[in-house]
Amino acid sequence: MNSTLTFFIIAGESSGDRLGAALMQGLKSEHGGTVNFIGVGGPLMIDQGLKSIFPMDELSVMGIAEVLPKIRQLLRRIKETAVAIERANPTALITIDSPDFCFRVAKRVKIQMPALRVIHYVAPSVWAWRPKRAAKMARFVNHVLALLPFEPPYMEAEGMTCDFVGHPITTERQATDAQAITFRSEIGMASGAQLLTLLPGSRTSEVTRLGPVFREVVERLRQDYPNLKIAIPSVGARVELIKEIFNGLDVTILDPREMSSKESEDRKRACYKASDVALAASGTVSLELAAAETPMVIAYKMHWLTAFIKRRMVRVSTATLVNLLTDTNAVPEFLLEECTADNIYYSVKSLLDNAEAREAQLAVSLRAMDMLGKGDDASGNRAAKSVLNFIEQS
Repeated sequence: MNSTLTFFIIAGESSGDRLGAALMQGLKSEHGGTVNFIGVGGPLMIDQGLKSIFPMDELSVMGIAEVLPKIRQLLRRIKETAVAIERANPTALITIDSPDFCFRVAKRVKIQMPALRVIHYVAPSVWAWRPKRAAKMARFVNHVLALLPFEPPYMEAEGMTCDFVGHPITTERQATDAQAITFRSEIGMASGAQLLTLLPGSRTSEVTRLGPVFREVVERLRQDYPNLKIAIPSVGARVELIKEIFNGLDVTILDPREMSSKESEDRKRACYKASDVALAASGTVSLELAAAETPMVIAYKMHWLTAFIKRRMVRVSTATLVNLLTDTNAVPEFLLEECTADNIYYSVKSLLDNAEAREAQLAVSLRAMDMLGKGDDASGNRAAKSVLNFIEQS
């Protein structure tokens, strides 16, 4: 294999940024020569040496109705990214999740560079909805890195190669009890008080829809628990919006803008570990909370048009991976029309009041972590080995 490799890597949101950073670290560790990175990514990938051609935050949109107002900008970025790939002539293009953007770029580039090796990280959830996506992506994707153990057969059936590489959450550093105690002290928690962490999402659309619902839940809970402390970790681009939504309420917003990415991640994990319960948007954060051993309630709202379409395509009964992996309903979830302050309030209150319910959920969460590869080699290294093996064999 050539001693110098160049990868064009695209991530469109914070969860992809974490995956990309771990993969980049693994590629540098597993490859004996020089590895160069160019593409689109966030602070964690930039810390690993990525030269990002524009801010990743521009891609953090989701859903048909949410994308439409930004369609011109996104189309311009798709063209710009495709041109950058052609100029870079990389060893391989690696796209991470964000299929609405990544697949359009890959399709465009494959027309001009049919021999380009395209690797997609995070298999699309064809087992959950839109099963024909696997056949469509096989036209321009050669190899897939899967996070879930049951996904490779779906990809291989359409002619792509696919490896289960485990989920990075299983090997990410978690906060210690001492760090949790320090965090509780830093935010001024009274002895014996409980901590509720709110995670209304990383996208503007998510925070805009979930934030007011979460606020109403907090206002009701404060009547039952006057000493209840509220913490809200946020990505830098959403801090001001969160401040606006929760204005007038006594909440602690974790603002990462004046911290290094490592300091921000460490504080967020300490917050998770210190929390009695978390209320979070549906998504990868549910696995972060499971790994931190934090009991949770999951919620999600979206534009009515997006919800109308997706409701008719979904093939599974749960959107929470802990539930899906373990075939349980251990984590309460309130999605679409069920995402009301009333439903969420009673569910969060039940967990705050019932230690046995919290322990029961955590037992299921630990089982999910084992299924995702806990105890094995770091997923970033496994993903890197899969990429390097694919390149060597292709």
